[in-house]
Amino acid sequence: MSLRGNKKERMSTEINAGSMADIAFLLLIFFLVTTTINSEKGLPVKLPPWSDEEVDPTQLNTRNVYSVLVNLNNDLLVRNEPMDIADLRENAKEFIMNPTGREDLAESPKKAIISLKNDRGTRYETYLQVYNELKGAYNEIWETESQRKYNASYDDLPIPQKKEIQKVIPLIISEAEPVDVAGGGGN
Repeated sequence: MSLRGNKKERMSTEINAGSMADIAFLLLIFFLVTTTINSEKGLPVKLPPWSDEEVDPTQLNTRNVYSVLVNLNNDLLVRNEPMDIADLRENAKEFIMNPTGREDLAESPKKAIISLKNDRGTRYETYLQVYNELKGAYNEIWETESQRKYNASYDDLPIPQKKEIQKVIPLIISEAEPVDVAGGGGN
């Protein structure tokens, strides 16, 4: 009888878990390799090259600045006048091209600067709508210039001709850092 008792004592109820760590590690590697992580692409905006030159603010003519402010309530103030987003594209095109030679619009497309500033509380969707309308204004201007000059769609032009149009009508959108108007910490 004592032999049986010793045999039970020798039998262990433990499970050998030595290979469990290996299996868990292999599963982890498998899921890391096979899982795709979607990252937000954001807006493809090319920043200008860095310049050490001091900018003379007296050279900036306010006539050439198309200021767009988006407040906390997602309302637009364009050149100190309230405006609906639906009217922004046509108004920006008129400012940039100034077809009638008005004194209160940009002197030329090369000198036109669009200044975009928003409140920290502005909805992201509103910011994107405003940015899309401003970029869309330039796209339509480039398309019109392409049709006039080359009798072809801007998208179908070779890169050198696109660059030629962009040299005559450069895309200049200056984005200021958002401010917190509601909190009183405006810049």
